[in-house]
Amino acid sequence: MKQNIYENPVFFKEYISLRESGVTYNDFIEQPAIKSAISTLTKKSILDLGCGTGHFARYCIDKGASKVTGVDISRNMIDRAKIENSHEKIEYICTPIEELELHNQKFDLIISSLAIHYIEDYSKLIVKIRSLLNKNGEFIFSTEHPIATARNEVNNWVKDENGNKLHWALDSYQEEGKREHNWYVDGVVIYHRTISTLMNTLIDNGFSIEKVIEPQSIPSGLDKMPKLVNEERRPSFIVIKSRRLS
Repeated sequence: MKQNIYENPVFFKEYISLRESGVTYNDFIEQPAIKSAISTLTKKSILDLGCGTGHFARYCIDKGASKVTGVDISRNMIDRAKIENSHEKIEYICTPIEELELHNQKFDLIISSLAIHYIEDYSKLIVKIRSLLNKNGEFIFSTEHPIATARNEVNNWVKDENGNKLHWALDSYQEEGKREHNWYVDGVVIYHRTISTLMNTLIDNGFSIEKVIEPQSIPSGLDKMPKLVNEERRPSFIVIKSRRLS
């Protein structure tokens, strides 16, 4: 069974509270980076995989996209998206990304923000994404950085006796697969992959890699969340921009 952690009421409440604060890693690191990788949204058809509450889908429409299809496994997320970010040019679909079926539809741009590390079969996903893209269409996604997901332990900062961070502990990097962590609740499952797997799977399936970003915080983030300076020492995310060749 595919994990749907966002249906857990404790997790969902804490997650929404965090995102609504506007003071998050997403706001200051991941979202600025993924938006910077987009060539243009004007008159583009967009597929948003892991759309959450629809904020990015609405952003695309506001920037001139012709239509957006948002997909998410969580009914909680989709219901909230339909209330907060409804628009005649946005369609929301509640289904696991792996089970998505969109017959006779192609998109100019497929975006996925911090969802792919929840997908077990990455290769199969890339095959599906290629089939949904127009020729020369772009696929841009962010995921937790493999440096951050490699170890099975969650707290990987090695500290001195005063609690100062000395360095980030990296281990089990080549051992790809399931990792289980605590994030508000126990048993949150993600899948660790190496950087080479993330990129070579795209290349092997007819994509060209156009940009790779290991983002740091924007300046306002450092003012509001000083701990984001640690992104200079260990990145939290990686953003990959690719293009279907044929």
